[in-house]
Amino acid sequence: MSDLESINRYLRESQPSHLSQLEDLLRIPSVSADPKSKPAVQQAAECVRNTLEKAGLRAEILPTAGPPLVYAESPPVPGKPVALVYGHYDVQPPDPLDKWISPPFEPTIRNGNIYARGATDDKGQALTHVFGAAAWAATGQPLPLQVKFLIEGEEEVGSEQLEKMLPSLAKKLAADVVVISDSSQYAQGQPAITYGLRGIAYFELRLHGPKHDLHSGSFGGAVHNPAIALAKLLASIVDDDGRIQLPGFYDNVQSLSEAERGMWHGLNFDDQAFASQIGVPQLKGERGFTTLERRWARPTFDVHGLMGGYQGEGGKTIIPAWAGAKISFRLVPNQQPAEVTKQFRQFLDQHQPTGVRVELIELHGGSGVVVDPQSPYVAAAQLALATAFGKSAVLIREGGSIPIVAQMVQHLKADVLLLGWGLDDDGAHSPNEKFHLADYYRGIHASSHLWHHLAQVSRS
Repeated sequence: MSDLESINRYLRESQPSHLSQLEDLLRIPSVSADPKSKPAVQQAAECVRNTLEKAGLRAEILPTAGPPLVYAESPPVPGKPVALVYGHYDVQPPDPLDKWISPPFEPTIRNGNIYARGATDDKGQALTHVFGAAAWAATGQPLPLQVKFLIEGEEEVGSEQLEKMLPSLAKKLAADVVVISDSSQYAQGQPAITYGLRGIAYFELRLHGPKHDLHSGSFGGAVHNPAIALAKLLASIVDDDGRIQLPGFYDNVQSLSEAERGMWHGLNFDDQAFASQIGVPQLKGERGFTTLERRWARPTFDVHGLMGGYQGEGGKTIIPAWAGAKISFRLVPNQQPAEVTKQFRQFLDQHQPTGVRVELIELHGGSGVVVDPQSPYVAAAQLALATAFGKSAVLIREGGSIPIVAQMVQHLKADVLLLGWGLDDDGAHSPNEKFHLADYYRGIHASSHLWHHLAQVSRS
């Protein structure tokens, strides 16, 4: 019989230690997109392995051609399900640095939040499960089921190495359910279980013009300015109703069921409050859909960065030799990145600007996924979250992407539990990223109870 009360007491007493270990990991600038951060990425992997070992698990670093994987496991428990926790220790670049109130890799506590790059995405959330498992050994109890951990260092740039290695790792990672915390609650104090993620197709688009920058006075009016051509091309991808203009783009987009739309309508989402929270005068998106529907279950196109031309102080009158943009399409289940890439290339062929050369660079992609919200693993998670948060979780989808999830479902044939402890305003990928400490501790509490409830699920 599990003694969950002794675990609860241990977790309350261990909060200072759990905070200190989170701070240690947050100080490591493990930016996977920056080649200069390779030593820090390796350091983060070693820190995660050491933390797993302190939790009483058998842990190892698995080398790859890029950032290493960290794997750990507890002993098998015959007849009980196997849970695999997936997370990542790499983080987004901290830029723009001048927008941070405190340095991005010096964790700082303000107003009950811890501020640092990676606080919520995903170092803090991943550690909740490490400490949730550690609580069992610390109270003299074996975990009631086998728990495995796979923490990678390349999620923020597409999980290329893990995707390549997943078929060969499938036996080692074999599990009945994959547990992932890399998303958000529905609202402050309102836990959520996410049953769907969008996919992504990410590109860099470059338009090349003259062989070098030209004097705009001497050459303006004689050549096509690549920056102007780029602006027009990007604007043509989405029409005034928010519809993406790639040929065949919506062919595989599934319509939302009335039951699902009704369930989300019952969440009483407030458009005006949401607009105020993110600091925009009004919301905009695909016509005919609510904000939640557009965020969670409709495909979108976005521009993430613009490049080219003069960026310094003052003026410099040139026609740039080239202009570029970082762009992506968020995809819904049944849309495949490879197919969208073909559609995008066809669109570019049909809309080729005169006087410039178009170059499309494929960066990374991943498919979306929807899992059964009525599975017994979801029911087990409901019990654990209700204990930690004091209320039942709502069922939602998430507009963000974790590209490797669909691959894991394919290769491991496992269910997925997406349990987010973060908040919408945590600023993942933005300056001043934070994680509410009360949610950090609630996440650890929920995780420690999750293992008890998952152990009750029949493997059949």
